[in-house]
Amino acid sequence: MKDLIERIKQHEGFSPTVYRCPSGKQTIGYGRMIESPGGLSKNEAEILLHNDLHRIQRELYAHLPWMPQLSAIRQEVLLEMAYQLGVSGLLKFKKTLREAQRGSWQECALEMLDSRWARQTPGRAKELAEMMRTGDAYLPF
Repeated sequence: MKDLIERIKQHEGFSPTVYRCPSGKQTIGYGRMIESPGGLSKNEAEILLHNDLHRIQRELYAHLPWMPQLSAIRQEVLLEMAYQLGVSGLLKFKKTLREAQRGSWQECALEMLDSRWARQTPGRAKELAEMMRTGDAYLPF
């Protein structure tokens, strides 16, 4: 199987972005058709999610050098927001980020809720704002 995998990788080549193969199908990676039967497995989706979160965390640390000093829960709130909105979207939350950097958790949570994001996804925004305010994980029980 190892030789087979290496041969396929060599023949297909790697593309980190979507492209159209000669048959016109949208393809990514080592010739993986996006329209393939069954789509993604849960395991594949989780691998992508983990990889995305690690990439986003590196980007946020580069833009917000104070972020590693936050508690794990508060870092997770910012990571989830960046996952949903994109890093550039999160960086537009200037007041929220200013209050987070200051450690003003009540004000930070209020700024999170005073946004179009909170109006568009109120349940998620309320949960994340409460996590930011308290520093406690949301437990959906």
